[in-house]
Amino acid sequence: MVLFSATVVYFLLTLTFVAQAPYMSQPYSQSRALWAITRASFKAIFANPSAIIFSILFPVIFVLIFGAFGSGGGPSYRIALDKNSDTASMMYQSLLHNKSIQIIHIHSEDSLRRELIKGKLTAIVKIVSTRDSSGRPQDKVEVYSTTASSDRFGGFMQMLDYSRLKMEEGIGGKNAAMVTIAPPKVETVRAYRQIDFILPGQLGFSILFSTLFGVAFTFFNLREQLVLKRFYASPVKRVNILIGVGVSRLFFQMLSVIVLICFGYFFLNYTLVHGLATLLEILFMTIVMLFLLMGVGLIFSSIVKTDTSIPLLINLFGFPQMMLSGTFFPIEVFPEWMQTICKILPLTQYNTAIRKLSFEGLHLNDCLLELGILGAWILLVYILVVRVLKWE
Repeated sequence: MVLFSATVVYFLLTLTFVAQAPYMSQPYSQSRALWAITRASFKAIFANPSAIIFSILFPVIFVLIFGAFGSGGGPSYRIALDKNSDTASMMYQSLLHNKSIQIIHIHSEDSLRRELIKGKLTAIVKIVSTRDSSGRPQDKVEVYSTTASSDRFGGFMQMLDYSRLKMEEGIGGKNAAMVTIAPPKVETVRAYRQIDFILPGQLGFSILFSTLFGVAFTFFNLREQLVLKRFYASPVKRVNILIGVGVSRLFFQMLSVIVLICFGYFFLNYTLVHGLATLLEILFMTIVMLFLLMGVGLIFSSIVKTDTSIPLLINLFGFPQMMLSGTFFPIEVFPEWMQTICKILPLTQYNTAIRKLSFEGLHLNDCLLELGILGAWILLVYILVVRVLKWE
């Protein structure tokens, strides 16, 4: 409002100058008036934070995010090496320099198998180096995969054979090892459908924005209309006011989550390994996430001066998470340094935990890391709530 008032004053002064022009000795300059109006409007645009955010900052963020996808053209295959593989072999060097193959280092056998079952890994490769009777090196390549990667496995085997030919003809020449690729072993596992990835992300997306908008606008309007001030003057405890607003939002969001999960389960074959028990564990994780988001909404409603600033803050908090938290695509498409940032975001923890519970059949005690990170976020958020919360 201050910026708008200053702009209006500037225009009124300009119009006053126009009105007084006939009484001046010098003729009025239309070009100078045009320049003054244009300059004032230009300053008003750059003084508006939302214009800068939505016109410059968000497009730059999206360019960085989408520009980090993949390896720069063509399919990319994520593989892991068996712990007994020979990393000094020429075949390993050939795979290492293949831009279409990304070698992932996973030390836990359980984590390795989970990645295979979900199709996040194309295959596990084992390279065994020996020598024949004449002393010439020989490399035997063994490949293990699952049906979860069936859409990419054929292309990977062709790429593996291409790496073998490149190593024999280019890297090693006459001294290259003879490479034998053994028939692959493919295990049949439960199908990991697209809905098993998409639905948890949509749950997170839904509760993120609806909770932030609902809590921030509700609490801001209650404060601006002096409803909170009247409550504050009554015998009602302040904590009960917050609980009342929070419980209503919590109940509504829980209903929406149940509806989405039931729709996915009955109509789209969404996987709930343990049925009702899995659903209850998902609801518990949702309550934890909602408690965090309600705190963020209270912070936004307390630090803004007008309700028009609330969407700007919500978008600044929500859109990066929407793009970087595995909502629409796996975070593995990003470089490792960006994945580190992704893994500390609260929405990433929620999405990961829901996928663990629903498809992998794990339980809450297997989601302690995600719960711990969300707990740290909750502690930080509510420390800020105590410091910035305004009642009038």
